[in-house]
Amino acid sequence: MMRRRDVVAAAVGLGVAALLPGTAAARPFPTEFALPDGFMPEGIAIGAWPTAYFGSRADGTVHQVELATGRGRVLSPGPGTPSLGIKVDSARRRLFVAGGTGGDVRVIDAFSGRVLTSYRLFEGESFVNDLVITRDAVWLTDSDEPTLYRLPLGPRGELPHPDRITRVPLTGDMVDLPDVANANGIVTTPDGAALLIGQTSTGRLFRVEPATGVTEEVDLGGELLPRNDGLLREGRHLYVVQNRVNLFTKLELSPDARRAAVVARVSDPRFDVPATVAAWGNRFYLVNGRFSTTPTPSTTYNAIALEKF
Repeated sequence: MMRRRDVVAAAVGLGVAALLPGTAAARPFPTEFALPDGFMPEGIAIGAWPTAYFGSRADGTVHQVELATGRGRVLSPGPGTPSLGIKVDSARRRLFVAGGTGGDVRVIDAFSGRVLTSYRLFEGESFVNDLVITRDAVWLTDSDEPTLYRLPLGPRGELPHPDRITRVPLTGDMVDLPDVANANGIVTTPDGAALLIGQTSTGRLFRVEPATGVTEEVDLGGELLPRNDGLLREGRHLYVVQNRVNLFTKLELSPDARRAAVVARVSDPRFDVPATVAAWGNRFYLVNGRFSTTPTPSTTYNAIALEKF
């Protein structure tokens, strides 16, 4: 029987030695790698194996890159509408991809790229932006609508019938503002009881009761997080990508996430409007969305790595 690490290595086309420090074949992973010209990336996700997945704002293509080498390939051609937030369900080897203006979410086999299913979440103008996978559901934000979408999962991760998808209106402290980006990044709270979402246009964070959609502003001690985009939580530390201000901020959360304190703010000369973040080992990987650069078919894009802090 193959061991888990052998299965993972085979899945990404690497020898096990390339993944293990201290072996003759071990070599440093690159700290920067290119994405296809004109790709217009937004989301990045990394699961239980050293492969990063990226979604294209241009046409929804999902591209994968081996972290060990920086080599990439198209995993799944796009449907012609965007791919924004993307997360890996490692246990079931699949990707969930938020569809932006397409108003949908796609589920893709993380190894073959086959589209397993697609769900229409909203008819009309919407911007399905980011998502988080919990034990029993996938939750998605909409930056145009004051709503969360809940995609329930079965006991073994079974995907639902479309009729079981629900919309949870957001009420309470978070006020939906017209014609700007509202709810964006989303994670769970440290105690697992609620959700955290960032509001890009105001620089604020909100705690959300999943059952009701009632929002409560997180006490940041007077701080703001302008242009907050992708969120990543590790334990009680929350990492926030602030896209157009080229910052990556670390906060310490209370267990219930009703309070948070800024611990550190990091910038880097390689930042060019970073959008989202994922982690592998002792590194963070951020994708440069370059939102302030007029996109053309030859516009270059990349992702970069930072040591964890």
